[in-house]
Amino acid sequence: MSQHIALAIIGGTGVYSLATLDDVETRHLDTPYGVPSGPVRVGTVLGRRVAFLARHGEDHALPPHRINYRANLAALKSLGATRVLALNTVGGITERFGPRALACPDQLIDYTWGRISTLCEEGGQVLHVDFGEPYAPMLRHKILAAARVTGVKVVDGGCYGVTQGPRLETRAEIARLRRDGCDLVGMTGMPEAGLARELGLDYACLAIVANWAAGCGGGEEITMAEVLANVQAASAGMAELVGELARG
Repeated sequence: MSQHIALAIIGGTGVYSLATLDDVETRHLDTPYGVPSGPVRVGTVLGRRVAFLARHGEDHALPPHRINYRANLAALKSLGATRVLALNTVGGITERFGPRALACPDQLIDYTWGRISTLCEEGGQVLHVDFGEPYAPMLRHKILAAARVTGVKVVDGGCYGVTQGPRLETRAEIARLRRDGCDLVGMTGMPEAGLARELGLDYACLAIVANWAAGCGGGEEITMAEVLANVQAASAGMAELVGELARG
């Protein structure tokens, strides 16, 4: 596998592997920030070299606040990746973002706390990166174009509110997020997006809506069985979309 990595993918809850990855190499990496969440699987999708990393670990052992986001991104960059597609499993708040929808958000609000959120933690050079557009516009454009080519329905835009987790939110918290302008809620969008910008990586999110957020749907209790079933259904066209994106 001498060709460069066309695309790196970080999988979220319910996405622990890339079934269409062929000729797989397993890379156990270390970085200046420690070890990533697990091995990086490097292989080919439709002839393009792709790297995949499960954000929570392949056994979902890492809660959102314990993920070493810096190591994950640094590991992918060390393999030569320049573009990162983040798959984030989220809850839907506003009407366009119901369960089983796929969305490519263009904004986020960070409600997390206590996470290492910069490469500057140890001192040295301070990076004041421009973060007005938290997702790389050109990569977002390519994701949406790949969706059109493959016939995968993706909602264009939306604001992702990132909460601390691992518990789900109260109805009052979701009402606050709605007032703040959030359309989606999840637990892993930050500091990942900010760190990707500091590392100079083109980074964008494809959000998989697994459930209505508290108080937004019919009021039923959210179960992991429901979440995983919805993730699987929403991901039906993911392989084709990823393959088309890797080609672009």
